[in-house]
Amino acid sequence: MSEDSVSKTAASTRKLPPGVVLDENGKPCKVCNSWQTWAKATKKQVAKPGPSKDSGGKGGDSTATPTSLGAMSIGAAISAATETQKNETSPESSARPSNCPPDVNALGRATWTFLHTTAAYYPVQASQSQQTSMRSLLQSVGIFYPCTYCATDFRERMSAVQPDVSGRASLSRWLCERHNEVNERLGKVSFDCDKTDERWKDGPSDGSCD
Repeated sequence: MSEDSVSKTAASTRKLPPGVVLDENGKPCKVCNSWQTWAKATKKQVAKPGPSKDSGGKGGDSTATPTSLGAMSIGAAISAATETQKNETSPESSARPSNCPPDVNALGRATWTFLHTTAAYYPVQASQSQQTSMRSLLQSVGIFYPCTYCATDFRERMSAVQPDVSGRASLSRWLCERHNEVNERLGKVSFDCDKTDERWKDGPSDGSCD
């Protein structure tokens, strides 16, 4: 990238709100951010009066540098995006038309639902060909998942703890444990990995989902 294009990218992004995750081209990544953050990043920001950083106050800095995937570690990108998601829980920001493209939260929920449900219906004892296909599926998530930093994080977790695709129980537990690692980072309650079939296949014993 030329020096001129770098300066143009910096000029176009320096006024974005802090915590915005940028793609590899230095632009806000729609599916890497919550939709609230995306709205803030793509709409004109109106500066609010308040104490400046120079005066020692705690006012917001509307020119803070956003999170660039190309300029910092994947862990830092995840941390910044996580903090943004944690802070966006107000009732006013939760209403969104159902036909909008998914943000990072909606995509994550849908993907975990797919993976957990697939594991719940995976063979109790998988054949070698089925195991090969499942490994390919999981590897593909780490390659094609639209949220770049999420995909990288998933690949790193697969590398650290190889998925056990030998059968339903082992695969379900592996996915549950990886999901709980994400839950812990987000400050969410961990799921009981002994109840994966109840949650994703059989439903509760009281028949409330029948």
